[in-house]
Amino acid sequence: MKNSLFVISLLVLSVFQMYSQKQVIDLWEGSVPFSKGLEVEEQNVDYRISRVTVPQLYHYPVKGSEARPAVIIVPGGGYAIEAIDHEGFMAAEWFNQQGFEAFVLKYRLPDDDLFDKPAFVPLMDAQQAIYLVRSRAKELHIDPSRIGIIGFSAGGHLAASASTLFTNPVDKERTSEEVRPDFSVLMYPVISMDTTCTHMGSRQNLIGDAPEQDMVEYFSLEKQVSEQTPVTLLVHSLDDGAVPVENTYRYANNLFEKGGNVTKVILPIGGHGFGFDAKRPVAYWTEYLEVWLKTNVMKY
Repeated sequence: MKNSLFVISLLVLSVFQMYSQKQVIDLWEGSVPFSKGLEVEEQNVDYRISRVTVPQLYHYPVKGSEARPAVIIVPGGGYAIEAIDHEGFMAAEWFNQQGFEAFVLKYRLPDDDLFDKPAFVPLMDAQQAIYLVRSRAKELHIDPSRIGIIGFSAGGHLAASASTLFTNPVDKERTSEEVRPDFSVLMYPVISMDTTCTHMGSRQNLIGDAPEQDMVEYFSLEKQVSEQTPVTLLVHSLDDGAVPVENTYRYANNLFEKGGNVTKVILPIGGHGFGFDAKRPVAYWTEYLEVWLKTNVMKY
């Protein structure tokens, strides 16, 4: 009995130590830009987060003093919630095992009641996250030239936004060099605002039911790729019933035509939203990711 209690104690301690290493970093000091100042309670139901007014990074550090790559992880959820477990924390643990400093982004969601310019609030937070990690690279033992972003579904749209819309940062105090990611991984991403292939929930939550055409064009990211878009991996399944695989095709094909370094992996089955859930039959997709990272990020 004593041995059993000892083993249980060790297991509890090991779990506590694993999660106690997670550090929380506020994105903004003082007042949060574009905030209307309303006090609301953040919601977290089964790792589905919403009503975020204080955006933060959850930092999963790696032991050691050598300079290493970093990744900012952007959970999806249709710009309505953030699936911060299998598209956030599980991803951070996996990247830690590959030697990455991992940062899970809890970002503000578009909300007219809470923010001015709500469509630009998520991108502002993503750009600030990249800037913040890069500005603290020396302190955190990060190679400032290897800071990337991975996003899932609508989080993939946000990651793609950060990878294409960096030339004119939302925060005018930032420069494009400060907010541009060095690599991006887009998982079953929402890319286009074109009604023929978009995820309508994400589109409506981001730019509204009757958006101006310039907003449709701006956030249709297949039209924003350029030769400056960072090296990119896209992963999508043919049977995705939520976000059509056409989104990945458009982004990858246009980036290729621009001369960009892009790889797309199309899975025969997998559905939508599998993330880093090891219980899903499609979990083998991380083997593609591991090879791609070793080739494009870990090589130098």
